Amino acid sequence: MDNMLNLDRIPKELKLILELLKEGNEQYLQKHSQVLCRDIDWNLFIKLTLHHRVYPLINFKIKMLDGEIVPTHVVQFLHQQYKRNTFQMLRLSAEMEQVSRLFSKQQIPTLFLKGPVLAQDLYGDISLRTSSDLDFLIPIQHLEKAEKLLLNLGYEKYDYIQTVLNDWQWRHHHVTYIHSNKEMKLEIHWRLHPGPGKEPSFDELWKRKTRSSITSYPVYLLGTEDLFQFLVSHGARHGWSRLRWLIDIQQIMKKKIDWARLYILFKAYHNPYVGGQAIILASHLLNMRVEEEMKPLLISRRPKELAQEAVFYLETMVNLHDDSVPAYVSRYHSRHLFSLMSAQQKIFFIISFLYPYPEDAETLPLPTKLHFLYFPLRPFLWAWRKSRKDVLRRGAE
Repeated sequence: MDNMLNLDRIPKELKLILELLKEGNEQYLQKHSQVLCRDIDWNLFIKLTLHHRVYPLINFKIKMLDGEIVPTHVVQFLHQQYKRNTFQMLRLSAEMEQVSRLFSKQQIPTLFLKGPVLAQDLYGDISLRTSSDLDFLIPIQHLEKAEKLLLNLGYEKYDYIQTVLNDWQWRHHHVTYIHSNKEMKLEIHWRLHPGPGKEPSFDELWKRKTRSSITSYPVYLLGTEDLFQFLVSHGARHGWSRLRWLIDIQQIMKKKIDWARLYILFKAYHNPYVGGQAIILASHLLNMRVEEEMKPLLISRRPKELAQEAVFYLETMVNLHDDSVPAYVSRYHSRHLFSLMSAQQKIFFIISFLYPYPEDAETLPLPTKLHFLYFPLRPFLWAWRKSRKDVLRRGAE
């Protein structure tokens, strides 16, 4: 399979990180340490390990290089960050067990999506993956009960969602809670991904769940095929702008996966080309072997084209959650997100523009009982806002 990607514009510091993270690359690293580390900006190297959230792995991998090449302060910094992350993951593990126990007693089925359970499942060691919060999925009908439980634990809701006609249920997919004393953040999901789009029901995911071995009290995560699809869709949605998400794919590809079932899941709920994109990125960037069973996800050139588009996010430190994302990055990302969609997803996406937005209620406030009027009024309200923006833009110019 021709999966060569153009990586010419990736900084050499990130190329060194990729060499360190590649599968089965030990002998190559030992033999070519001098060449790989020539003219490396070690401060940028450190910044990239932090940005891509891969410093726990790099802490171990960098020892494969010639010890005299890597500056002492780099080795010490990585080790300090590794220890800090280990403590953080232990704190998250304790909080996860508490939440799981509490929700279980209140008969709220809970599937943890990331955090310590993912680190243990994919890496076999919670210290080798970073996580800043706990993400978990529950049935939407239990949201109110779950919120009361978290408020009783001292959490506060970070209520940033604006909604009209209950569009939050499908346009959004999680809500955030913060415990200021514990410095802990939880995200309760009622969907795996933001809408619009089809997803497996919670009951389907629950039937295929896996029990984690990380705690004595039962804690559950997605089954392997559902987890692969979730990680692929999440990473693709963020442009694979952090290597940590691609390392997750590298790790899960080592597990026993029912690729035939996985292909069916992609056909039903996502674009199979996105699965192919992840496999090509993991293969080319991280030396993962492409097995015959994976080939249905690679049946055309489209996965490679999507993989090449994702290289854009590795050419600089793109943080899509930053409010100051450059305009050219935002435009590129919008186009890339649309290109990731299947034909069905694109139809859902286009149709969703006809559903009222909270901005419509801000433009023309109406009593709640008259909110249904936003459906016929939406085109006119959109045109009004656009005309006002154009006027302001021309005035600024």
